[in-house]
Amino acid sequence: MDRHAGRGDEIPGTSDPVTRLSLDVLAEAASTPPPGALARLLPAARSARPPAPAAGFAAPFAARVAAMDALLASATPADWAQKIVEGWTLQELVAHLAATDGLVANAIGAAVAGPPLAADEVLSRTADMIAYTGGRRPEETRVEWRAQAETICARAAAMEPGTPIAPGGIQFPVSDHLLARMLETWIHTDDAATVIGLPLPLPLAAHIHPTADFCARLIPWTMLLSGVDGGERSVRLTLTGPGGGAWHVPLSVARVAAPDDGAPSDAQITCDVVEFCFLLGGRGTPEAFAARIEGDEGLAREVLRCAPALSGP
Repeated sequence: MDRHAGRGDEIPGTSDPVTRLSLDVLAEAASTPPPGALARLLPAARSARPPAPAAGFAAPFAARVAAMDALLASATPADWAQKIVEGWTLQELVAHLAATDGLVANAIGAAVAGPPLAADEVLSRTADMIAYTGGRRPEETRVEWRAQAETICARAAAMEPGTPIAPGGIQFPVSDHLLARMLETWIHTDDAATVIGLPLPLPLAAHIHPTADFCARLIPWTMLLSGVDGGERSVRLTLTGPGGGAWHVPLSVARVAAPDDGAPSDAQITCDVVEFCFLLGGRGTPEAFAARIEGDEGLAREVLRCAPALSGP
């Protein structure tokens, strides 16, 4: 599936992602979507609940939840049983999202969906959630996942974005954890849409940009986790397309990436913003990743090779 098909940010006056999903599906008609896709997704997009009100930093996550919910509203019994990714059916994938969201919910004092939280760890919590949903109807899994996500957004609205939390033992500001949830929800929605054969519009550019910023700031950590010492070196990262931008990225975790100010760098990487976010999220092949590179090509390729290091299932 072309991740750039049906760009919702090209349709003015449609900030609500569910409305955009409907309009984007209509726009897809000219590009021959899969047979039956329009008949299935358009009514679902219209009937899915709109996103719950969210604080500014929670809005990208809330919008991706709404988009996934619209996709789930169109799912047939056969779709729910399809293997999507990691050997999980669509219902198990939603259980996984609920499990990972649940670690964030627990960290901020929001209600946690599913059985009591036995371990603050993604894989074991996913196993518990999949076991819990095994005897339940897919619609029940969808409702519980969606309700928990809305509770997270509502609780986050009362928090300062810089408040540190550590779900799964990983400490970042709450705003960054919600961007991480946005990215994973976006990627898994794309996984599901690809397998089921439904068109999926991109997020708003205003939601892609903070997610791209988060990905840029993760680069020194992906290098460190991969056993690569960035030292005092840096790269200039230019991400093209709606929601993109340019960053000066020091490769030491002691310093933080910032919007590009023209400071010298050892290498320059220019690539598509959506593809870069998906690379960080574990999609794509680093060795074959399409990018224009200037300066130290070996360093730039090392950055791209290490990019998926923090991605999980």
